[in-house]
Amino acid sequence: MEKYQQLVLGHVVLASGEIEHGYVAIDQGKVARIGAVEAGQPDADVIHNFQGHYIFPAAIDAQVHSRSQKDQEDFIWSTHSAAAGGVGTIVDMPYDAGRLICDAERFELKKAEAKQQARVDFALYGTVHPDQGDEKIEEIIAAGAIGFKFSTFGTDPERFPRIPPKTMHACMAKIAKYGLFAGVHNEDDETVKALTADYKAKGATDYTAHSASRPIYAENLAINQVYELGVDTGCRAHVVHCSNQRGYDICQSYQRQGFDTTIEACLHYLILSEDEDVARLGGRAKVNPPIRSKVEREALWQHLAAGNITVVSTDHVSWSIDRKTHDNIFENASGATGLALLLTLMIDGAAKRNIPFSRIAQVLSYNPARLFSIQHQKGALEIGRDADLAIVKKQSYVYDAKASNYNFSDWSPYDGLSIDYQVIATMVRGEWVFQDQVVISQPGFGQFVQPLLNKKV
Repeated sequence: MEKYQQLVLGHVVLASGEIEHGYVAIDQGKVARIGAVEAGQPDADVIHNFQGHYIFPAAIDAQVHSRSQKDQEDFIWSTHSAAAGGVGTIVDMPYDAGRLICDAERFELKKAEAKQQARVDFALYGTVHPDQGDEKIEEIIAAGAIGFKFSTFGTDPERFPRIPPKTMHACMAKIAKYGLFAGVHNEDDETVKALTADYKAKGATDYTAHSASRPIYAENLAINQVYELGVDTGCRAHVVHCSNQRGYDICQSYQRQGFDTTIEACLHYLILSEDEDVARLGGRAKVNPPIRSKVEREALWQHLAAGNITVVSTDHVSWSIDRKTHDNIFENASGATGLALLLTLMIDGAAKRNIPFSRIAQVLSYNPARLFSIQHQKGALEIGRDADLAIVKKQSYVYDAKASNYNFSDWSPYDGLSIDYQVIATMVRGEWVFQDQVVISQPGFGQFVQPLLNKKV
């Protein structure tokens, strides 16, 4: 029998099913073989015995904001959190404080800086400035962009601008020629701004005013716009965060019509609810679109169980606590941390609802790799792909972000949650990056990941 460099033993979780007593054989940083121990255990130079624990493909976090606040987190810490959480690849958004990643020069600079800092592998979104339209699309693609991020809502005219439908149409038409996708922040600009002005005028500034000013219908109006632009241009249209069950129904309707539409849930929509959590956390749980009711949360788990959610991400951003504790909900920054908990909270939630763990491997690894056109390299425990693994132990604990020391921020909206699963080791390209509760990979270990283009011109 062939001998391999490394053999990892344990309960193997694949996108297609599970092998209770399984193994993953590794050579040259790649998966070389997968199988059941009962059928014969291969020989290896080094054997890592995790029998009784789960072996998952390392997660791909499809939405990370490492640089939303200057002098805060950066890739040094976002990838530190990722390694501790069983995330082998992060996909970073283009809305850096002080630098919108909207041309090749800025993209290349960010890529070079991230290469010096990253402890796990990383990919980068590009975007456009509304004044430039589609002018820079092809140079950003040539620089290695994983895809493009746009927004139907204008948070900031320079850092996070709204891209009008006409401009987005031109951009999507050009992106479609290369087989890449457009991911879009889905909130109707006119509706949200008008309602926000109304609530502020009434002096309504508590957590309920935030969700009321960004209602479900505003979210779904934007979702339809995004998908219709995709239909007309032939571009793969992706909604980057959907908080409500009807949004997934809309995506399904386009898929049934034969269109390549995809949709993303965020960790906070599946774990938190407005009535149970936002009510006590206030600004700490402010995200856009808002966290919805417990009823909506459970409906999203039903969509996940049915296979209607393409990917799940964190939308991770490490705001300083002073940006999240204002009495006026509208004055707080939007977003929260999550990288260190993405895999374990999803496993925990699935276990509580009797959802097969293979679904978690699908939405956190297999599907993201296909969405980002990196399935030749990432996303599954399959022969020839990078040996990116997460070892998960069933072990109950109460989460405390400060005590964990895995994040730049010492707070989390998930503080105090009881979790039944814990990542005990993470491997990237055949190298352990996290073991014994310590991140051991150094800045610079992470590699830049770029898509395999399917050019149509």
